[in-house]
Amino acid sequence: MQRHFTGAAPGSVLIQAGRTTVLCTASIDTTLPPWKAAANPAEAVGWLTAEYSMLPGSTSPRKKREREKMDGRSTEIQRLIGRSLRSTVDFKALGPRTITIDCDVLQADGGTRTLSITGGFIALCDAIASIRGDLSPERPVITRSIAAVSVGVVDGVPVLDLDYVEDSQAEVDLNVVMSGEGEFIEVQGTAEGKPFSREFLNQQLDLATKGIAQLARFQREALGPEWPFK
Repeated sequence: MQRHFTGAAPGSVLIQAGRTTVLCTASIDTTLPPWKAAANPAEAVGWLTAEYSMLPGSTSPRKKREREKMDGRSTEIQRLIGRSLRSTVDFKALGPRTITIDCDVLQADGGTRTLSITGGFIALCDAIASIRGDLSPERPVITRSIAAVSVGVVDGVPVLDLDYVEDSQAEVDLNVVMSGEGEFIEVQGTAEGKPFSREFLNQQLDLATKGIAQLARFQREALGPEWPFK
């Protein structure tokens, strides 16, 4: 996790897991989407949205740029990233501001959506820290940390953070988003063939819980004094 990777956005991090590499940036706008703006500005609350894309050279064969229409996979992933990161924010404390998290995959080898969430949280924390002087110290904007990881079953064995080869052979594929306190935020799970048992589900969730606890430690170490919790 390399913070402040770019200089234009108040929050940015280059995050890598194996060969998967994602650049996450967080930008802050002092306006709100029209549908979100309140009639009374004093009652307006903030918003967070996310965008996700895979750069053409991130995978082989080359992925075409999504210039006019985004494919269904990218749309679903950026909605997941937005939902997940919104669970960390007190929007009333944020006030009438819009935060945009951009996740651009530089190299893909499995787990791009989960790595985007884990890195997006770091970028979000740095962006919020950049406007600390404009926020109330009595009401923190960031309410919890989050991280995400993939889990699957390969040859009958639960595996954490699958790469592309493992993912292509997986009998079960899960994406798990959790808070740093060990609470579940979202679980996406699919049997890639025959149905799987509750026992296998429990084993995968236990494995994800251990992995996310490790990711939360990495996030805390990366943020250092900017870690938003006591």
